[in-house]
Amino acid sequence: MATMADVARSAGVSIATVSHVLNGTRPVLPHTRQAVLDAVEELGYTPNTLARSLVTARTRSIGLAVSAISNPYFTEILQGVEAATLERGYSLLIADPHDDPTHERKVVQLLHERRVDGMIVAPSPEPGELLAYLRRHQIPAVFLDRLVGPPAGDGPPLFDQVCAESTEPTTGLVTHLAGLGHRRIGLVAGLPGLSTTTERITGYRLGLAASGLPFDERILVQGDSEAAGAERATAELLRLGSRPTALITANNAMTIGTLRALQSHGLSVPEDIALCCFDDFAWADLFSPRLTAVSQPSRDIGARAVQMLLDRLAEPDRPTRTERLPCTFVHRTSCGCPEERNPRDRRSR
Repeated sequence: MATMADVARSAGVSIATVSHVLNGTRPVLPHTRQAVLDAVEELGYTPNTLARSLVTARTRSIGLAVSAISNPYFTEILQGVEAATLERGYSLLIADPHDDPTHERKVVQLLHERRVDGMIVAPSPEPGELLAYLRRHQIPAVFLDRLVGPPAGDGPPLFDQVCAESTEPTTGLVTHLAGLGHRRIGLVAGLPGLSTTTERITGYRLGLAASGLPFDERILVQGDSEAAGAERATAELLRLGSRPTALITANNAMTIGTLRALQSHGLSVPEDIALCCFDDFAWADLFSPRLTAVSQPSRDIGARAVQMLLDRLAEPDRPTRTERLPCTFVHRTSCGCPEERNPRDRRSR
């Protein structure tokens, strides 16, 4: 069986250089790195992960705790996390906290007991137990999608965070619908307590104000970030004496629920009611009509979370930071706009 010393001799480098390449502990010149990787491939060298973890106190594993893994948005985030961890020689342990604060703490404890080097977490609406556990055990962590502010409401975040922009893209959906002549634009909002819900409601209200439209609390309903909740909430909207002429759904699961409600009430999109959604997904282009949406860079969010965690592991005392990635407006036909002549050219900032 080939050893690290064999790899070093074959590549013409030191054993320390081989270690830096395999462990990512120090930058190595590209041609040197490639020589090491070629030698590893040629010799069939397999690192002894158990022995390495005993020496370094690292398992080269990352814990990922996200709810609703069946949600296409989080599935794409998972793909981004998985690809980035594999590329950097890490393994991935996955758990679903189910957006329940108590279960969330148990899941994090389980991952911690598995001796993961750090964690990537999409926090629940009430992350108090999660924060206490992470801080008590000094666990390196990155929050994704959902942000958690500092306790005093000012200063740097408690942990590194990465998410998509939410406020401005939602404002853009409102102004787009207002520009088409809609004056009663409803919002099916997400689970209360989540930063994404708060920011999208803020964006909605800013869009109304920018369009000179009044805010009517009756047409802002809570869909609780899932299909069944959105179906119930949309049905409530449709029972109003003066129902909305356009709707915005705040995530893709709620889009499905809203479409079900509209169908059960015999309403067509966009003829009877226009629809825009926050979150694009693979089959949104296959709906009839095709769904106008805000597309989040979900895979990039997952990959960026991994890099931020590795940065934290390499430099534990670095300042915490929050990164926001831009979204893309995907202009289709559910908003009531005509089909574009060139369907390949339908994405705009």
